[in-house]
Amino acid sequence: MPSDGSGSAEALSATSRVVDVLRARILEGALVPGAALREISVAAELDVSRNTLREALRLLASEGLVTQEPNRGVFVKTFTASEVRDIYRTRRVLEMQAATESAVADEERFAAMESAVVAKERAEQARRWREAGTASLRFHQALIAVLGSCRLDEFFRTLLAQLRLAWAESCDEEQFQRGWAARDRELFELLRQGRRSQSVGVLLIYLEDSERQVLDGLRRARSVQQRGNVGGAFLAHESGEE
Repeated sequence: MPSDGSGSAEALSATSRVVDVLRARILEGALVPGAALREISVAAELDVSRNTLREALRLLASEGLVTQEPNRGVFVKTFTASEVRDIYRTRRVLEMQAATESAVADEERFAAMESAVVAKERAEQARRWREAGTASLRFHQALIAVLGSCRLDEFFRTLLAQLRLAWAESCDEEQFQRGWAARDRELFELLRQGRRSQSVGVLLIYLEDSERQVLDGLRRARSVQQRGNVGGAFLAHESGEE
C-alpha cells in the first residue's frame, strides 16, 4: 500500500470531483429540491466508490445543498423563506461591493460578464429557460470575480447553487426568467461605463425585485402544497383510511 500519501490524495481528488459535478448540476438546474440522490446509482454513474460518494455528500451537506435524513437517504435541499432572505442579504453585501469596485476592473472581467449576458439573451430568445437561468447566475458570478478573491469566488459559487434551488422551489423557470435578460444587460452596461453610483442603485432594485419574486413564488408553492395535503387527508378520511 502506498506510504507517500498518494492514495489519500487520489481519494481527495475523487471526492472533490464528485462535489464539483453535483454542485454544478444543482447550479445548472439539473438537480431540483427534494430530488433523491441514490447512493448506488450515483456512485456507479460517476464511477466512484460509495465511500467517496458519502464523503462528497457530507461536504455538500455542509454547503447547505443537500440534506441527509436518517433511514431515508440524501436529498437535494429545500429552502425556507427565511433562508431565501438570508441568501439575498448576503448577495446585497457582496454584489454591491463588487459593483463599487468594478470601475477598476480589467477588461477580462468585463468580457466574462458580457459573455454571460449574451448567453442569457440568446437563451431567453430561444425560450431555453433553464439555460437562461444558468447564464444569469454566471453573470453574477463574474461580477463577484471583480473583487479578486478566490475565497469569495468559492463562497459565492455555493451561494448561487443555493439560489438556484430557491428559484426551482418557488416557480417554473419560464415564469421566473422571462424579461430578466434586459435587466442583466442594463446593469452590465452601467458597470462597463464606470457609472458606479447608478449601477449600485440599479443593482439594489434588481436584487429587491428578484427576492420578492422568489418569496412570492415560494409562498404560492407552499399554499398549493398545503391545499394538496388537506385534500389528501380529506379523501383518506372519506374512504375510511387512517
